[in-house]
Amino acid sequence: MSETRHKERSPLARRFRGFLPVVIDVECGGFNKDTDALLEIAAAIIDMDDDGQIYTEQTLQFNIEPFPGSNLDPAALAFTGIDPHNPLRNAVSEDEALKALFSPIRKAVKRHGCNRAIMVAHNATFDHGFLFAAAERVGNKRNPFHPFSTFDTVTLAGLAYGHTVLAKACQLGGIPFESSEAHSALYDTEKTAELFCGIVNRWKAMGGWQEDFL
Repeated sequence: MSETRHKERSPLARRFRGFLPVVIDVECGGFNKDTDALLEIAAAIIDMDDDGQIYTEQTLQFNIEPFPGSNLDPAALAFTGIDPHNPLRNAVSEDEALKALFSPIRKAVKRHGCNRAIMVAHNATFDHGFLFAAAERVGNKRNPFHPFSTFDTVTLAGLAYGHTVLAKACQLGGIPFESSEAHSALYDTEKTAELFCGIVNRWKAMGGWQEDFL
C-alpha cells in the first residue's frame, strides 16, 4: 500500500488494517443457512472518537419475510419468540432489507477509506453464513463484508473475561444485560457492539495498541 493511500485512511481504518467493523446479529427459523428463514437482522456501524475510543455510530434493524419455500422450525420460533406471520412486524423482503442494510455500510467504508467491512458477531460463523446465503439468494453483488474473515466476540470475551456466553460476558464487562430482551436481533447487536467496543477500548487503555505502532 502506498504512503499516500495510508494517509487517506481514518484512524479507525488504520486501527483495523483497512477494515470497518460492523456488528451483526440475525434471528432465524432454524440453523441451516440454506433452508431456514432469515427473520431479523440488525447492524451496528462502529466509529472512533478523537481519543481513539470506538463506539456505535449508527444502528439499523429489519424484520424480514421468510423467503419462498423456507423452513420455519417450531423450536427455533419458540426460542426467539418471533411470529413470522404477525403483520405488526412490518417485515420486508430479504432483497429490500439487504439493500437498505448494505447502503449505509458501504458509505461508511468509503468515508473511512476502508477496503471493506468486517463482520463482528457473537458466534460469527452463524451470522456470516446466513447473511451471505441471503445475499446470494437475492443476487446482491454489492455485499460490503469480507467473504470469510470476522471478529468473533465469543473468542474476544473468552480472552478478556474468561466467559463466552454473551449475557455473562456483558455482565463481567460491566454492561447491563436483560435476559428477557435477548434473542432480538436489535438488542443482541447493541449488546455485542458494547462488548466489542469495551474490549477494544480496554486493550488500548492497557497499552495494547497505539497509533504509532503503524
